[in-house]
Amino acid sequence: MTSSSLKDILSCRIHVLPDISPIDIDMPAKYKAPNSILIIGAGVFGLSTALALTKRPEFASTSITVLDRSPEAGVFPARDASSIDSSRIIRADYADPAYAALAAEAQAHWRKTDPSSLGGEGRYTESGFILSADNGPMLREDGTLTPIAYAKKSWINAMALAQAEGRPMSSVRMMAGSRPLSKVTGLGKFADWGYLNEASGWADAEASMKWFHERVVATKRVKFINGTAESLETDDSTKRVTGARLKDGSVLSADLVIVAAGAWTPTLVDLSQQAVATGQVLGYIDLTEEEQEKLQKSPVILNLSTGLFMIPPRNRVLKVARHAYGYLNPKPLSKPPLSVPGSSKPSPSLVSQPYTHLDDENLSIPAEGEKALREAVRTMIPWPELQERPFSRTRLCWYTDTATGDWIIDYHPYWENVFVATGGSGHAFKFLPVIGDRVVDSIMDKCPKEFRDKWKWKAAGDVEKPIVTEDGSRGGQPGLILEDESKRKV
Repeated sequence: MTSSSLKDILSCRIHVLPDISPIDIDMPAKYKAPNSILIIGAGVFGLSTALALTKRPEFASTSITVLDRSPEAGVFPARDASSIDSSRIIRADYADPAYAALAAEAQAHWRKTDPSSLGGEGRYTESGFILSADNGPMLREDGTLTPIAYAKKSWINAMALAQAEGRPMSSVRMMAGSRPLSKVTGLGKFADWGYLNEASGWADAEASMKWFHERVVATKRVKFINGTAESLETDDSTKRVTGARLKDGSVLSADLVIVAAGAWTPTLVDLSQQAVATGQVLGYIDLTEEEQEKLQKSPVILNLSTGLFMIPPRNRVLKVARHAYGYLNPKPLSKPPLSVPGSSKPSPSLVSQPYTHLDDENLSIPAEGEKALREAVRTMIPWPELQERPFSRTRLCWYTDTATGDWIIDYHPYWENVFVATGGSGHAFKFLPVIGDRVVDSIMDKCPKEFRDKWKWKAAGDVEKPIVTEDGSRGGQPGLILEDESKRKV
């Protein structure tokens, strides 16, 4: 090429390099939103996703319907949903940096406490949070974290977040030994090691869900329907899910079905190799005004080794609970869940299913669980006057557990037009203000890269192998059967 020809090229208003053939570049196809979406479940995943959809311009013309099994007209979600309770822990204290960062993003929403915001009107209280565990090895034989390892990794991540957010490092204080832990709380000796994070706290779960539901309704974009989905409707010839059949025989059709039914999800979609419903025990004790005054400024306390935790009281009610492996409730289904035709891993004949106070208003927790909650009171609040005080009520809270504690947020690998958002594993509530956006990102094939492997549909494993959450955050004994434990006396 001569200098004159180069000069001619560079002087052109549009530069064209000579002797180079056009290159075909595969550009990602523009996302085409479905005309209609049916979300099954009005819990944390369902409500948050519904609101996120209304904010995305891609879905401006999409009709959005939320179906929930709540038996009360206009009440969403059902009163036995895991998200409907007096309190839930709000923390960014995670051993996994990805969840810690996402939880910190969610906390920014919780900390907005003006009346029109999620954390306002007492819905969020930044009481501080003590994450603790008993001494022991850092790893199990299979290489998974132990509770003490989870706690110490969380401490490291909590300090990193404090620095990133410009908070003093003294806001995250480590305490090695049961005596320092007891001294900082003014209560009992409940663990061997722990730390206090002043930037964590708790939320009034039921009030927060009510606030969120009202925000979704206010968009005037979402239709809510009371009804119980019994099965998913399919078109076998095109391998498509076309809607849901309700227990009353009616059918709701949609171009995309999002199954976000919490612990009820495995009754609709075969998750036998990925997730299982487990029942967790909660207990409530009525307090005097004086006792309320003494405890209301306490931090949330959680011992990962036992799974036992306490949340500061409100309205003279103290809540203690256990974050454990939980109870299984294997029962046959009236209709088989959505599975892959001809799979070498057939669906199990029994599926663990929630059993709640809506099924039996006189339902009480097993004696084994009540004994554990008594131990929580004895170790965390060793006041003589509380030791034998009866629980004013107890309940079972149903988790959707996965083996790693990671969620399932992905399309079904075989059936088209169905997306699953579940597997909260007892720690999804705090993400209420942000998880819907991540679900919608994933629907649009834009799942955050740090979560792609965590949230993807997992390949089939051993269908006979029980699912036990081993992320280091669980206490208690795995494999307990609710029916068996309910018959035992401790």
